[in-house]
Amino acid sequence: MKSTTISFPILGLMLLFTSWVGAVVTREPIIDTLYKDSKQPMNVRIRSLLDQMTLKEKIGQMAQHDHLQATPEIMRDYSVGSLLSGSGFGPPKGDIRATANDWVDMVNDYQKGSLSSRLGIPMLYAIDSVHGHNNLYKATIFPHNVGLGATRDPELVKKIGAATAIETRATGIPFAFSPCIAVCRDPRWGRCYESYSEDHKIVEQMTDIILGLQGEIPPHSRKGVPFIGGKDKVVACAKHFVGDGGTIQGIDENNTVIGWNELLNIHMPGYYHSIIKGVATVMISYSSWNGEKMHANQDLVTRYLKNTLNFRGFVISDYQGVDRMTYPWSSNYENSLLRAINAGIDMVMAPPNHTEFLNIMTSHVKNKLIPMSRIDDAVKRILRVKFSMGLFENPLADYSLVDQVGTQRHRDLAREAVRKSLVLLKNGKDAKKPLLPLPKKTSKILVAGSHANNLGLQCGGWTITWQGLNNNNLTSGTTILSAISTTVDPDTEIIYSRNPSAESLKANNYSYAIVVVGEPPYAEGAGDNLNLTIPEPGLSTMINVCKNIKCIVVLISGRPLVVEPYLPLMDALVAAWLPGSEGQGVADVLFGDYGFTGKLPRTWFKRVDQLPMNVGDEHYDPLFPFGFGLTT
Repeated sequence: MKSTTISFPILGLMLLFTSWVGAVVTREPIIDTLYKDSKQPMNVRIRSLLDQMTLKEKIGQMAQHDHLQATPEIMRDYSVGSLLSGSGFGPPKGDIRATANDWVDMVNDYQKGSLSSRLGIPMLYAIDSVHGHNNLYKATIFPHNVGLGATRDPELVKKIGAATAIETRATGIPFAFSPCIAVCRDPRWGRCYESYSEDHKIVEQMTDIILGLQGEIPPHSRKGVPFIGGKDKVVACAKHFVGDGGTIQGIDENNTVIGWNELLNIHMPGYYHSIIKGVATVMISYSSWNGEKMHANQDLVTRYLKNTLNFRGFVISDYQGVDRMTYPWSSNYENSLLRAINAGIDMVMAPPNHTEFLNIMTSHVKNKLIPMSRIDDAVKRILRVKFSMGLFENPLADYSLVDQVGTQRHRDLAREAVRKSLVLLKNGKDAKKPLLPLPKKTSKILVAGSHANNLGLQCGGWTITWQGLNNNNLTSGTTILSAISTTVDPDTEIIYSRNPSAESLKANNYSYAIVVVGEPPYAEGAGDNLNLTIPEPGLSTMINVCKNIKCIVVLISGRPLVVEPYLPLMDALVAAWLPGSEGQGVADVLFGDYGFTGKLPRTWFKRVDQLPMNVGDEHYDPLFPFGFGLTT
């Protein structure tokens, strides 16, 4: 073997290079794990972590990506702060019948990516649990908010919040985009059923659902500081700030043209009460106030919400809310993002992709268009929520709550909510001879209408899919027809026909008919409606049946509809709203096991040309006034 001789100058260079590499390695910053110590004060933990974060990691925390655009590797490399499953989009393995276990496994896969990042900051997974865990197959589906507003029962709503939290956490998801505290002032709006009432006082009361979702805040807690009380609770989200229910003609995402006092007195009180109750997040509305997009309104988002109301949680955009600040959407995303962040939005939902968001944000910061103080404020708020909920201590979900999905206890609660939400608008053509409650034992009854035996129609939008489904296969529950069948006497004959012919109506000797008709499922702008008539074939079915048989009309809808021309034909009229999966609650009250107690949460108009018309208006001439409801 030949020996090799290394000259002294070369040897010196090699030693110098080795020394330099070693110096570089030893200068790699050591991570101070003080932020992982749960015994430390929260502000100490936030400061410890924030001081060690790079700009890239901070920007990553400000993004909430659709999980379909994410991988565990992206979560690790970009320090993504949050993920979401859009309603009906992207269940585990693309299967809308995925189990709670499947959801847990999917969420944990992403979380493991986050935990393997340099600082191991856990991500926050979110979903639209707006009337129960409505994306989950076989979950309990509660009545939509308009029905809950009819109950006037904040304690019931708080229990519903707690049940929703448990079923959501059962799937490993700790963040629910709920409650919607819009004050819907015009039923032509497609989201009116997401509003508890046209009256802000009822909306204020119903913010008690936050105490169910997040837990009761401890005594002497600081106002505005978020509180999440355990592994069976979720981060709640008051939405959509602010004035979303007041747009012109109820057009979704449009312009609310009112003065400051009206905004403050009608649309703002729900946020004040939500903050007092410890709500952790607030979502910004797509809509505008007097022409200014809410996503760009620094006066309202920063100066009023954060500074005046002292909100200490984080503010999140709506889905692609930054994109929709311009038309066509995304036509000037860089400028929209700049305006939104400087307005006070802390987390951006569904940005274009992780690299584009990072690049645009980095450019804005380096060009001093977004101050570093604004970035730090946003990240502090996001971390505050994550620390408050114990996410650093318990980042991974388990299967301990999976058996809580759709339990009988939760379904009984939903059934109670249905009973209390029903509003009796007419009871007998002669008030002295009420038709309800109905006799359980009689010879023959007819059940008719498109909505009598359709679980999808009685659940409405935001059920398994975004727009809902028109069938009985979307989830488990009890249709109104099934509920009637199990309630009446075994000797009572039930004939069911969706749209019976005039001949069959005349040929049969029915004791009475229950006609269940209403709206198709819809969500958001797809539900905007300028005529508000009962859709066909339901309207014709109702007219034909009520002309020939003593009839009880059960209206399944997210809002009042035009009924005045047909009211003389009806013997009884019940507003059942969108009752959800437990149709048995309807039969409970129709047949007298419980009395009618619901009161209108909205004014029932005579004609659509009266709209908008709300209680307290100068020219108030309703068919049924706000608060109306007969009892039995």
